[in-house]
Amino acid sequence: DGQRVVTTGPYALVRHPMYAGIILMYLSIPVALGSCWALAFFVPVIALIIVRALDEERVLTRDLAGYEEYTRKVRYRLLPQVW
Repeated sequence: DGQRVVTTGPYALVRHPMYAGIILMYLSIPVALGSCWALAFFVPVIALIIVRALDEERVLTRDLAGYEEYTRKVRYRLLPQVW
């Protein structure tokens, strides 16, 4: 109760900016370590983030007034012009 849809700042570009930031952070780890092996740990994390974002959208659409309208305005979930 009392929650509202935020449509300013990074939320004007993507619906899940925190998850986008987490993905960017995990992409930078293999580069920082100089290890291709670290990418093996990154792939499952992306899958979990995607599942989490889709589940969160289902709940928000159902329970948060105005969220469905917001999804029509902000089409992209994690990466502008992609998804």
